[in-house]
Amino acid sequence: MSPLLMGRAQGATVSPERLAAASDALAAAVDAGGRELPAAESARAAQVVTKVGQRTGIAGGHTVVALAGATGSGKSSLFNALVGADVATVGVRRPTTSTPTAAVWGDEPAGELLDWLGVGSRHLVEGEGPGGQLGTLDGLVLLDLPDVDSRETRHRDEASRVLELVDLFVWVTDPQKYADARLHDDHVATLAAHEAVTVVVLNQADRLAAEDVARCRTDLVRLMERDGVPGATVLATSVASGAGLDELRQRLANAVASRATARARLAADVRSVAGVLGGAVADAEPEVDDATRGELLEALARAAGVPTVVDAVVRDYRMEAASRTGWPLSRWVHRLRARPLRRLRLDGRDVRVTESDVRSVLGRSSLPPPTPAARAAVALATRRVADRAGGPLPVPWSEAVERAATPAGPEIGDALDQAVVGTSLHARPPVWWRVVGALQSLLAAAALVGLLWLFAYVVAGWLQLDTLVPDVPRVGALPVPFLLLFGGLLLGPLLALLAAWLAAVGARRRGAVMDARLRASIARVADAEVLGPVRLVLERHAATRSALRRAAEV
Repeated sequence: MSPLLMGRAQGATVSPERLAAASDALAAAVDAGGRELPAAESARAAQVVTKVGQRTGIAGGHTVVALAGATGSGKSSLFNALVGADVATVGVRRPTTSTPTAAVWGDEPAGELLDWLGVGSRHLVEGEGPGGQLGTLDGLVLLDLPDVDSRETRHRDEASRVLELVDLFVWVTDPQKYADARLHDDHVATLAAHEAVTVVVLNQADRLAAEDVARCRTDLVRLMERDGVPGATVLATSVASGAGLDELRQRLANAVASRATARARLAADVRSVAGVLGGAVADAEPEVDDATRGELLEALARAAGVPTVVDAVVRDYRMEAASRTGWPLSRWVHRLRARPLRRLRLDGRDVRVTESDVRSVLGRSSLPPPTPAARAAVALATRRVADRAGGPLPVPWSEAVERAATPAGPEIGDALDQAVVGTSLHARPPVWWRVVGALQSLLAAAALVGLLWLFAYVVAGWLQLDTLVPDVPRVGALPVPFLLLFGGLLLGPLLALLAAWLAAVGARRRGAVMDARLRASIARVADAEVLGPVRLVLERHAATRSALRRAAEV
């Protein structure tokens, strides 16, 4: 295994295609997550996506290595030793490195890369420099950074800025500060996901006896494991004696030879931020069960006045049936009574209205407004939908589900009224109405004929014209005119009573049909105003979770 690969070291084999796919997935996660993701972490993810695009878009195969560490660790001396020239200024009592200094190996131009890094001080290394490592250092860009614990804030900020951009970290420490909390907590621990591109150097080892060097290295390995970099290999170096420098140069040569260190660093950045954002999503998306959906539909139906409309449909059916199948001498009474659906401005015609019509006075129904109890039931039902769909999710997503499940202002009321007005309550009259109506007309005609016939006999008797009038036909002992009159007067009301019973049965069926139609319209409102927006939030959550999973697998 390459000496560069420590711990899991999974990022060293990242292909350009995998890196691009992971970066695209991270960008998709940020876009899908929106404001439900933590703002700081989302901004960090956007920066990583931008950095991946910029770094991979720079021509050349350079590997950028940064020497970073605390004050007095000997970074600049180590830098000069690796370069083979006094390029960096070495301080004795206080830090002297205020801006990064770059040393470049090889003839390939690195100007675009150094401009992107924001490094102005540059030195071109002639040849390979000192040392006898296996492999060339051509393509290496070595940076000497300001101290990460400098008393100057701008120095610390500059070191942090460049550390965000380099490919390989070389943490340089010394026997006095190798356990410094600022180095470990503020820097090493925050880059724990980058173990594949991390080298640890215990510099100035010549100040310790051999057994003390071994103890310090063991302790430093333990600290790195605590920082999230298990199994880290620690190099002991000394500029004064030259110990460990060849091994360090060999590791740098390995990094240059692999030409994958930059992608490994970028992949680690993507994994790291994807892992952090992964804590802002749940493992799965809940679903709104049928019982919760049914409760919502029932509450919306009551708020929309569906029971009132269905009751009006039933009564309207019975009145219409009575006006068509009732006793002809009493039908006019039913026609004088107000029709229930017409009073609600839902008179059964096939109405088609637009949203603007519904919002106007003429486009609205005359249904009474929902009662406080109905409004409370709607609020409770929407809250249960929000609890069921958003309860298992992290708080920002749960709040988004709650907002989606609670339409603002009068929108849902207008949508419900539009659903009722836009639902056709028209149905073809039953055939039996015409049959019974025809029978009633026939009975009424028979009664009228019988009455006129009897009246004719009475007039003839009064005028003493009996001899001119033929005998009255009889059925048994009963005259036919009498049978016509009283048969029509008796059978007509009896048929009306039978028709009323049939109308009651038909009215219940008509009410059930219209109730199903209205509830189907209410269900569309529920999907559009409550369940649909909730599903969109859950779909965004699923897209975010899936994209973060793909990004974290790079």
